[in-house]
Amino acid sequence: MPRAHRSNHRYFAPLAGVAFLCLSACAQFFGPAAFEGPRPAPRGTPPETAEPALDPARVARFAEIETRLLNQGLLRTDAGPAVTDPERLTQSFLRVAMFNENTVVDGSIIAQEKASPLRRWEGPVRVKLMAGPGVPKTIESEDQETVIALTERLTELSKHPIRITTQTANFGIFLVSDADRQAIGPSLRTFVPGITDPFVAQITELPDAFYCIVVAFSDQSAPAVYVRAIAIVRAELPSLLRRSCYHEELTQGLGLANDSPDARPSLFNDDKEYAFLTGQDELMITMLYDPRLSPGMTIEEARPIADMIAKELLDGSETTEVAEPAEPQES
Repeated sequence: MPRAHRSNHRYFAPLAGVAFLCLSACAQFFGPAAFEGPRPAPRGTPPETAEPALDPARVARFAEIETRLLNQGLLRTDAGPAVTDPERLTQSFLRVAMFNENTVVDGSIIAQEKASPLRRWEGPVRVKLMAGPGVPKTIESEDQETVIALTERLTELSKHPIRITTQTANFGIFLVSDADRQAIGPSLRTFVPGITDPFVAQITELPDAFYCIVVAFSDQSAPAVYVRAIAIVRAELPSLLRRSCYHEELTQGLGLANDSPDARPSLFNDDKEYAFLTGQDELMITMLYDPRLSPGMTIEEARPIADMIAKELLDGSETTEVAEPAEPQES
């Protein structure tokens, strides 16, 4: 399978020294202080009614990428072949849920895969889609519908409270134009008090090769429990790539944090074969939030429980021809 442009980042970042005691007071986004923009028109001047316009060159470039991927048979929108072998499902789950694709070193993010304890949310997840001032309303409305449907499905799969809100949120999805993203620093610092300058720079200086990103944060007192997350989605992406970003980043922000070539069929695979969550991905999110697993478990602790859950989920099914994932190795 040919590899495409890398689609995203995902990070897990305990905020040392940051107490998340003001969660309900940290939800002012895209307000007047967040972005540099046109000053209000003088009294008596008709308000500006024109829709914001995205950079046509960037829109065309991303549209060309989506077309090329589709022509290669990638970005499939089906659920993929059923994964009915419990051992196969367990190995995919351990590889995706219990490894990190990136590591934080001295406040900066580097590409370095390593084993990780199981991570997930314990409290309710309140998701808010926030469009920057450079995003056309038509795109914002379309994406709001995507996020609503996706959160409903993820709630059904995980049995965990995940809901859309227009009020205080702890999972912020920032839908931004290129200019919006470059000016997003104050909004990020408001949403995540204590976020480091290198993290902000990773977002404001994001190369075009990265379509979307997600960063999940924990409290220092419980480093395996997510308490806040931010995702960035480029508004210049065509519709299918944007929808794919929401599927991947929102789900990975819930705890399926890694990409692996051994997880197939899966969205969590850099080959971009699938645009949306596959049947296996849905099973993995169900496994992640099973109460028999808990944040902080090691691979050795989680493996027998994950195997039990996988067998229950796939009881009575026949095996498929999906390639066997490699055994996860700690590093």
